[in-house]
Amino acid sequence: MRIDAEHNQEIHVRAPLDVTFAALLEQLGPNNEVEEGKPMPMKIEPWPGGRWYRDLGDGNGHFWGHVQAIKRPTLLEISGPLFMSYPVVSNLQYRLTESNGETTIKFRHAALGLIQEDHRKGVSTGWSQIHERVRKQAEPFVRGKRPRSERSKS
Repeated sequence: MRIDAEHNQEIHVRAPLDVTFAALLEQLGPNNEVEEGKPMPMKIEPWPGGRWYRDLGDGNGHFWGHVQAIKRPTLLEISGPLFMSYPVVSNLQYRLTESNGETTIKFRHAALGLIQEDHRKGVSTGWSQIHERVRKQAEPFVRGKRPRSERSKS
């Protein structure tokens, strides 16, 4: 076991900032999957102090973290144990910027605690899969389709 872990990633999305941010919240929430085609819906309360957790029903579930900071549509920070059920704390940072109608997401996951080796090794694959789904969900907006969260506002 190591006491720290860090994963950084830059994701380029051919969609506007607000659409990309909405897709990010959907992928971290109800559209989350453990891998392609295997749903693992989560709940995220997108406000400071809001919870991010997996609701299994009947009062059962798994707490992943709290929203530490949110500045729509450019920043989302979450802190908590995430998927690790042992002494650890993580900080996730999503920083989004837009240039010429395209969004860049700078992602950072830093963790401190007794981190199991399999979690340290698997974290980059898991985050990459989530981020690819964010990109796939947001980019159709350019072709006239909007993410579900954007459609519900109409």
